[in-house]
Amino acid sequence: QVQLVESGESSVQAGGSLRLSCAASGDTVSRTCMGWFRQAPGKEREGVAVIDRDGWARYADPVQGRSVIYRNSAKRTLYLQMNDLKPEDTALYQCAAFSRGDCSIGDTFDYYGPGTQVAVSA
Repeated sequence: QVQLVESGESSVQAGGSLRLSCAASGDTVSRTCMGWFRQAPGKEREGVAVIDRDGWARYADPVQGRSVIYRNSAKRTLYLQMNDLKPEDTALYQCAAFSRGDCSIGDTFDYYGPGTQVAVSA
């Protein structure tokens, strides 16, 4: 069973930046495709960014150009750096792990963390 625990800033002003972290069990970070997802109130969960086993990253259009997903395998941690935050970035952010080394942002992942709430104020 893969365990994922997210952490990071919970309240940010518009235009600011944040970095979310996801501590993963075992060698998940280095072995599988991982990603960040978010769910805003009243909306469906959506993919934000994914990074495959080879390090290729893909981003959703709303965050493209102002976000970076990366990992530190030695620390077993996945990160999401987001800049120029907007109120519409307010959501519950979840870290996720896929069962394979490659994936796409539209995939349904196999494991999700409980999430960390992010609120962006105008």
